[in-house]
Amino acid sequence: MIRRPISTQSRVFLGIASFVVIIIGYAWLSHRAHVENPRNKTLPNASQFQEGWSRIVTGEGGIDFWADVRASASRLAVGVGAGVLLAFVVGLAMGCFSVVEAVLMPPISFLAKIPPTAMLAVYFVFFGVTGMQIFVALIAFGIFPTLAQSIAQAAQKDVDDHTLYKSYTLGASQFEVVWEVVLQQILPRIIENARLQIGPAMVFLIAAEFALADQGFGYTLRMQSRLQNMNIVYIYLILLGITGLAIDWGLILLRRKLCPWFGE
Repeated sequence: MIRRPISTQSRVFLGIASFVVIIIGYAWLSHRAHVENPRNKTLPNASQFQEGWSRIVTGEGGIDFWADVRASASRLAVGVGAGVLLAFVVGLAMGCFSVVEAVLMPPISFLAKIPPTAMLAVYFVFFGVTGMQIFVALIAFGIFPTLAQSIAQAAQKDVDDHTLYKSYTLGASQFEVVWEVVLQQILPRIIENARLQIGPAMVFLIAAEFALADQGFGYTLRMQSRLQNMNIVYIYLILLGITGLAIDWGLILLRRKLCPWFGE
């Protein structure tokens, strides 16, 4: 099957249309649910959403929105930063040095197959049940194995041997080749792979907050879902989606600025 390109205007129109269809479909389901039960809370209508937003803004019912934002944002930023930094160092070393790859790739490939949330008991032992460390560890080690493998593969596949030989012929040291040649070639791939890890990182964050936190988006989702306050739960989910899209677009813009040759 051949993909035919469409114009930017058509793409924007179709994207908006898809959201309109989803909203209309939800409104129809909500209307049917409220016809059967006017006090239905599982599919909130417009007035219930307005009430939920008002409760979030005023902090009614123990909701502290800005405290949730600060807690979740700091955990996500530190966790993703630590995971990307660790994956960058290890992945680049594996991609550039065969000995390092032979030693580290097997255990990293093994760890990549273990769901990070399944290792919560291990994180409890090493990092405790409370505090920033458990959230950072879950996010960082959750994204590290896959990201390190991707960086190593990029270093091996995206840099051709001719470029390396030419660099050595011109007198570049091994460090200069890694830093000036390999890194510059794979930088867009690093940013792209880091962008793809934002979704999993948010999953790990919400899962940890859902189970352990006393503040954050995951904590509020757990407490409000127990009370069946779905008007608040859905608003929080929408805000999470908007946040993920904003981070995604930000990394795309960063890649375009730093690596204009990479294209789309």
